[in-house]
Amino acid sequence: MYKKILIATDGSELAGKGVAHGLELAKGLGAAVTFVTVSEPFPTLAWGGAMAGYVAADELTNYEESARKYGREVLDKCKAEADAKGVGSKGIHVENKAPAEAILEVAGAEGSDLIVMASHGRRGIGRLVLGSQTAEVVSLTQIPVLVVR
Repeated sequence: MYKKILIATDGSELAGKGVAHGLELAKGLGAAVTFVTVSEPFPTLAWGGAMAGYVAADELTNYEESARKYGREVLDKCKAEADAKGVGSKGIHVENKAPAEAILEVAGAEGSDLIVMASHGRRGIGRLVLGSQTAEVVSLTQIPVLVVR
């Protein structure tokens, strides 16, 4: 049924549930897994003020280095979990993109036939204020999405 599963993760405890669920599914189906984690662009508001460009440039460098390090840590942990279950996997870290956009691009490029993501399940004002990358992926893709809570 599913042969190429994309598992999106931000390294959070909730996303870990999605990783675990996706890996169990992949193991049962004999599917390969691609893990994706995304680093959002450096906040535009950090560039404000007369001297901010000089300060923000240092902050941008720190942000990018930290994001790369965190992305490697997240993907290394996911890879170790996949290896322990005997599931073939690879990891992709996408930088400077909105998460939903990056997830959809990677899913298409990898030929994924299922996307697995976790969601807080927020509704109402919480969803409006905090947004929902999962809801955006679900609404914009033709690929089936398994949402884990």
